[in-house]
Amino acid sequence: MNIHEYQAKELYRKYGIPVPYGIACFSPEEATEAARKIIEETGNEVVVVKAQIHAGGRGKAGGVKVVKGVEAAAEAAKEIFGKVLVTHQTGPEGKLVQRLLVEQGLAIKSELYLALVVDRETRKIAVMASTEGGMDIEEVAAATPEKIHTVYFHADAGIQNHHIRSLAFKLGLSKEAQKHFAALMKPLAKLFVEEDCSIAEINPLILTEDERVLALDAKVNFDSNAEFRHREYWDSVRDLSEEAPTETEAKEAGLAYIQLDGNIGCLVNGAGLAMATMDTIKHFGGEPANFLDVGGGASQEAVTKAFKIILQSEAVKGIFVNIFGGIMKCDVIANGVVAATKELGLKVPLVVRLEGTNVDKGKEILNNSGLAIVAADSMAEGAKKIVELANQAG
Repeated sequence: MNIHEYQAKELYRKYGIPVPYGIACFSPEEATEAARKIIEETGNEVVVVKAQIHAGGRGKAGGVKVVKGVEAAAEAAKEIFGKVLVTHQTGPEGKLVQRLLVEQGLAIKSELYLALVVDRETRKIAVMASTEGGMDIEEVAAATPEKIHTVYFHADAGIQNHHIRSLAFKLGLSKEAQKHFAALMKPLAKLFVEEDCSIAEINPLILTEDERVLALDAKVNFDSNAEFRHREYWDSVRDLSEEAPTETEAKEAGLAYIQLDGNIGCLVNGAGLAMATMDTIKHFGGEPANFLDVGGGASQEAVTKAFKIILQSEAVKGIFVNIFGGIMKCDVIANGVVAATKELGLKVPLVVRLEGTNVDKGKEILNNSGLAIVAADSMAEGAKKIVELANQAG
């Protein structure tokens, strides 16, 4: 689960990680009052008005304004709030700005990059740091990979002093700055482990003129597999307006669903088979419109719901149902497919491949349905057929 920058910074404060003084706002008027309060309390007229969306690249898209004075902050807030920001992470449709963060301006000596991520190859937590703060880390990795320094620590052992010293040395920090860096790094590593994060990124991590180190930006993602341990976050900080409605609906129905950019809807049982199905569709020149795993024990109602979710996308020009029945019975899937097709008045091509428990009964249900369902005997055959039919329909 992603959260907004201001929410991530609230979490950072909880762990004692230094961040700028800022106030979250939900209207231009609130942003104006926040700017007035920050200027009065800090004695500094420079403030920053930031769009709050679940995407990077906000500054390049006009979603971050550094201004001086209350009036300028008010104008910036009016300009950003309600704007659709299009960045390299939002896609062409962009994201609507419905929240703002107003922060104090700071005198910046240099900008650094810092991030903690799960490294599945080493089964450890990777800490990446670079002197190229404020830039997209992907660009740095492609152009100057030697400028990205990485250390690894085990979650059970925690980050060690030698890890921190190694990074501080490679970043070229002074002795005074190294103290502040260590004071930030230790609680950040603790936060990452205790809160079951998949990423905790600070870009930029700034060094001020007086050698302090602060998180000027903050990005935190929580591992959805640990949701049961952190219900307070999922219930209080999740912003459903930032998520695809179909993904939210699928989650509530107990379905594993991720929306993609293709035109072939996929309904599969089992995550591994779902990935293989998507790969096979791409092998035959098609593009999957979604990842959808109905699970091993899905009911007829769940299958019908899955069809409804797939068809909410106008881009879908065909559906491929690929089921290997183990726990899941093929006749249950077949009944769900027939019920969904009749209820929804399906107008796009549908290819079904069934194999496993009660497969003969499932095929009989499909054959006797009187519906235009194309049967396939293998995953490859089914993928090839649906790509051809989708291209004809599209």
